[in-house]
Amino acid sequence: MDAAPAEVTGASPAAAANRPVPWGAVWGQPDAVAALQAAASDPAGMTHAWLITGPPGSGRSTLAYAFAAALIAEPGDEQVMRQVLAGTHPDLTSLRTEGVIISIKDARALVERSYFAPSLGRYRVIVMEDADRMAERTSNVLLKALEEPPERTVWVLCAPSDADLLPTIRSRVRTLRLHDPDVSDVARLIADRTGVDEVTAEQSARHAQRHIGMAQRLATDAAARARRDETLRAVLGVRGVGDAVEVAGRIVAVATEDAKALTTERDESERAQLLRTLGVPEGASVPPAVRSQLNALEDDQKRRATRSLRDGIDRVLTDLQSMFRDVALLQFGRDDLINRELEDDLRALAAAWSPQRTFVVVDRLAETRRNLEQNVAPTLALESLLVTIASGRTL
Repeated sequence: MDAAPAEVTGASPAAAANRPVPWGAVWGQPDAVAALQAAASDPAGMTHAWLITGPPGSGRSTLAYAFAAALIAEPGDEQVMRQVLAGTHPDLTSLRTEGVIISIKDARALVERSYFAPSLGRYRVIVMEDADRMAERTSNVLLKALEEPPERTVWVLCAPSDADLLPTIRSRVRTLRLHDPDVSDVARLIADRTGVDEVTAEQSARHAQRHIGMAQRLATDAAARARRDETLRAVLGVRGVGDAVEVAGRIVAVATEDAKALTTERDESERAQLLRTLGVPEGASVPPAVRSQLNALEDDQKRRATRSLRDGIDRVLTDLQSMFRDVALLQFGRDDLINRELEDDLRALAAAWSPQRTFVVVDRLAETRRNLEQNVAPTLALESLLVTIASGRTL
């Protein structure tokens, strides 16, 4: 889920605490909140399939669950709303893939649930986070359910952009587009939430490019800030194939360590919980009768680890895009930089390179991100990118 964000850009984040459930966690999207509040209060004009789009960290998922709570609960029933927000209400079905793609099996399960009548609430709500991770075959599973949902079922899809979904999906949903908050507003939110100083909050919001969850992580994790700085400086120092191979290996190694740190403890807890549920004593061998369930869990965990690694590398590529975006701005006489701490190095690079060379690198960064989504080996993809940076090839 996107990091929970307050209400109006420029308003104090603390004001969110005084707003009614379920909208108190939604920050920086007043127009979207108003549209969904109006929809939830007007059953006659209700749209039964929605697509919430916005950049990572804009609060797509937070808004989706707030909308679900407003739809399921009777007006003013905060107890039920909080149950929906906690993900425990029987009339909420949600899917957030932790794999590389959303499987057809998972999509079919959502469609099946969508045809159940609400058991307790006003509506049954199906929330699909990361809807952009559906392959075409998976999207086709959803088409009829989105086109003709039961009267009291509402679908809410979340994706970075409507362009990430098939036209056949887009034609069946009402799209609600979120916007980026300002860096200064994200910085105030992060300072309020974490207690960090204003300088760290501003730097973190800027480096995260207003992604609230990432800004909070950078603000509260000095090691993450240091790794980001070291990575950007290392890429600036690449001069040839040998450097490219070394730096690419280092980036993948760091991303792998981060992925393990995020998943190992959870994996062990899930395994222990499953064995307890199956009645297997701690330390005992796993009986053949339950091995299939354990294998299924391990397969899910492997997919989650792969996704976590890819997300980590994609975050590095996002940081590199911000750096070469800064170079391009300097070449055209602009100085509103994301990476101000590297300004001297970036000015030197802007003077040494032509704008054409900078745009070749920016294009190759976008291509590398696409290639990683197509399961290209991360190390090879990064090596190719860094050789391009070092050589300035215009292929």
